[in-house]
Amino acid sequence: MPVRPIKEGSEQHLVIKTHLQNTMNQPQKHLKTAQNGKGPPLQETNNSSGNKTQNQSSPPTKGRGRRRGRGGRKSDQGDACMRPSSRPCTLAHKPVNPPVDLLPSSSNGCIEDAGNVCEMETGVGFPTSSKALSFAPRPGYGQVGTKCIVKANHFFAELPDKDLNQYDVTITPEVPSRTMNRAIMAELIRVYKESDLGMRLPAYDGRKSLYTAGELPFAWKEFTIKLIDEDDGINGPKREREFKVVIKFVARANLHHLGQFLAGKRADAPQEALQIFDIVLRELSTKRYCPVGRSFFSPDIRTPQRLGEGLESWCGFYQSIRPTQMGLSLNIDMASAAFIEPLPVVEFVAQLLSKDVLSRPLSDSDRVKIKKALRGVKVEVTHRGNVRRKYRVSGLTSQPTRELVFPVDDNSTMKSVVEYFQEMYGFTIQHTHLPCLQVGNQKKANYLPMEACKIVEGQRYTKRLNEKQITALLKVTCQRPRDRENDIIQTVQHNAYDQDPYAKEFGIKISEKLASVEARILPAPWLKYHETGKEKDCLPQVGQWNMMNKKMINGMTVSRWACINFSRSVQESVARGFCNELAQMCQVSGMEFNPEPVIPIYNARPEQVEKALKHVYHASTNKTKGKELELLLAILPDNNGSLYGDLKRICETELGLISQCCLTKHVFKISKQYLANVSLKINVKMGGRNTVLVDAISCRIPLVSDIPTIIFGADVTHPENGEDSSPSIAAVVASQDWPEVTKYAGLVCAQAHRQELIQDLYKTWQDPVRGTVSGGMIRDLLISFRKATGQKPLRIIFYRDGVSEGQFYQVLLYELDAIRKACASLEPNYQPPVTFIVVQKRHHTRLFANNHKDRSSTDKSGNILPGTVVDSKICHPTEFDFYLCSHAGIQGTSRPAHYHVLWDENNFTADGIQSLTNNLCYTYARCTRSVSVVPPAYYAHLAAFRARFYTEPVMQENGSTGGGSGHGAKGTRTAGECGVKPLPALKENVKRVMFYC
Repeated sequence: MPVRPIKEGSEQHLVIKTHLQNTMNQPQKHLKTAQNGKGPPLQETNNSSGNKTQNQSSPPTKGRGRRRGRGGRKSDQGDACMRPSSRPCTLAHKPVNPPVDLLPSSSNGCIEDAGNVCEMETGVGFPTSSKALSFAPRPGYGQVGTKCIVKANHFFAELPDKDLNQYDVTITPEVPSRTMNRAIMAELIRVYKESDLGMRLPAYDGRKSLYTAGELPFAWKEFTIKLIDEDDGINGPKREREFKVVIKFVARANLHHLGQFLAGKRADAPQEALQIFDIVLRELSTKRYCPVGRSFFSPDIRTPQRLGEGLESWCGFYQSIRPTQMGLSLNIDMASAAFIEPLPVVEFVAQLLSKDVLSRPLSDSDRVKIKKALRGVKVEVTHRGNVRRKYRVSGLTSQPTRELVFPVDDNSTMKSVVEYFQEMYGFTIQHTHLPCLQVGNQKKANYLPMEACKIVEGQRYTKRLNEKQITALLKVTCQRPRDRENDIIQTVQHNAYDQDPYAKEFGIKISEKLASVEARILPAPWLKYHETGKEKDCLPQVGQWNMMNKKMINGMTVSRWACINFSRSVQESVARGFCNELAQMCQVSGMEFNPEPVIPIYNARPEQVEKALKHVYHASTNKTKGKELELLLAILPDNNGSLYGDLKRICETELGLISQCCLTKHVFKISKQYLANVSLKINVKMGGRNTVLVDAISCRIPLVSDIPTIIFGADVTHPENGEDSSPSIAAVVASQDWPEVTKYAGLVCAQAHRQELIQDLYKTWQDPVRGTVSGGMIRDLLISFRKATGQKPLRIIFYRDGVSEGQFYQVLLYELDAIRKACASLEPNYQPPVTFIVVQKRHHTRLFANNHKDRSSTDKSGNILPGTVVDSKICHPTEFDFYLCSHAGIQGTSRPAHYHVLWDENNFTADGIQSLTNNLCYTYARCTRSVSVVPPAYYAHLAAFRARFYTEPVMQENGSTGGGSGHGAKGTRTAGECGVKPLPALKENVKRVMFYC
């Protein structure tokens, strides 16, 4: 069960000075303290690995030496209680003074005056400006693993030796459309290239910037351009529009700066030069194909495939210029996207509704569906011969065409649409029972009969696809590695960059060979299972293993459970048989699972989910004389609409129930593999552990095993395209079981629409009685860790998912600051070192086996082996990043995860962070496979996705809303900004476990 691909812009580069002295620590300056000089004085002792502490009496120097001197080693941590002697790992240090308790002394979850301490320290150790910030430099290259060669879809781009110049473009009257801007500039170049432009062939970004190789003969010039509207047809007069274009010199791009950056001699990337190359290499493709973001699509690349309901898939390619260690690289990948099929509108509507619309009247729900599908879509008229005017649909009439009338003069003389089209164009409307399309604005909407319109080709479909469409699109997109590699090479050859007039003009040369890159295959970690099983430990093979002869290392007990059946097709005897099989599998896997439910299996209708859940909850509680239900099994129909989301919301925010849903198809086809996977999920939901890393329990994980370490995962999920009011959902999970690092607790919150920064990491608010009160997800999870382990975290590793390169600075500045404030609010001098790593899945780097015929270098799907890591050549020139393919492929081409270490106060080596990340990928609780994204980031993604069901109201496709109000929930976490409705609070027993699994 491998992970599905979850979730770039141009890279930037800038470095933080975090070493501001804290006046409270001045008397102990001669002693080494925790990072930023904020830790308490420590007694220096030798630690278990033999490392000795070093005194630091002056601020560290800049650059790598500064980073290496930041602290965060084993000897600079204090204020921690010793672990119980029964634990395998012990701390190396005792604090000189009695430890200050991390846990709040008051029941409200706050230390007295913690908010005030925090307010005083908001600026400590962290700048408010990115000018002082640079990301962690690469500490070296990894050496662990079996070396091999892989190919990457990066093509070397040779730098030109020409001057690159930027000009500002102003078009009057202003045109909002990039397509129109390009048409104006194309006409200007056609008319003036040989005269005023001095034979230059400029590249244009479609907005405000024009680039040339060499200077134009002027610094400022105004041109008058006339454009003829070709949409007005072939015969008869055509509209002519006039534009004034002013071109003004702005700057010359610094290629020397770019060369130094690529050579690793400068840390800041020259964005202007990179942008010029990107635009130049996109200019010809923009003219040839349909551009969408950084990709280009065309129905000519491969025959479009129908996806259903009026949509089709177009093939295309992604293209982006990237700075790498080998120099400039052109990243090319294959792409597929859904486009609206260029059909007559009547035919499109028939496909959309899957019924004959010519003979049957439309229902109200049909009209709503048509209006939603066609709003914003461009159509062209077909009733005027060669005249093909284009319009954008703004709505749909509520009346059929035969009833529509409109005023034709100032005297309010009315004429029907049917009469008008007959008299004006000689066009007889046949299907007058259909509504008309509305085009234009609300005040002056024009009516167009559906049968007189055709959808314009090349319109990307941006709304959500249904399940059938997704399946059809995945079939097109899913390519074996060898086929994808061949298509990429063919695309590069077809684009013929050596013949591209723009590339020639600017002196850019592109290699036609895939980059050959040195890689290493990291070994799989040993996994520990329970001593009572036949196999006490296990070494995964090619990224997978199974539960045969193994027992969960910490199997939980389920004494009180119930089952509710929402599926009409599942008879009670079938449901009972399924529950028995599942209970047996849980027992075989190492859990203690009562074979009998508390009450008989309860049958219920999906539309009465809240009533049914509350009935089962109360009936079970009554039967057990007040003891709460531990687990609820729910059998759902395969197509269950809002049922799953409603059930999870009610269970987790109202009843405090842990639930496990099973689809009807799995209940009928009882597969051992399925039951084993469900038992794994149930165990972690109950607070158990399925397996742990052998290295974790024997304390052999560098910079994790030595001192109490908490590993966070964080993600933000945004609403679908087209939803302009729904909140974004942030989720943070954190490990709760040092030294094993397997169990995670999670928190979720709603925040402003499409806000990427996690607003609720740390917050303060004013309480009338207590004054300033501190809270937030980081703080709560640190407290939870302390309660669970008896230790406070002395090291923080933070995996952040879902951040594009253009947001790196913003996210690091804001969220690292929040982490620091959360720590400071718990104890005045508490500031554990932080490593902040961004995890990216939405990138276009693909790695291929050097020899596809060599079965020893690929998995069964033909993909590179799990554990393959790359940190050279195609990676960043100076920063600390790497690509890791931690999973075995199943179908299609594996996508490696891209890890970018933005901040590292723990001084990880390349091998250290790469091995830790790869090993963690084998601890994912829901299956016996290594996964493609480090589990804390994966869990955060799951938790954020789950919390989408908690938002109110939950509007479904059928127009119904989820039951239960969720209003006024006690302890509700406030949203990041005013105006965003907070999510209902999770029940305490739910927060403590991996409920999202």
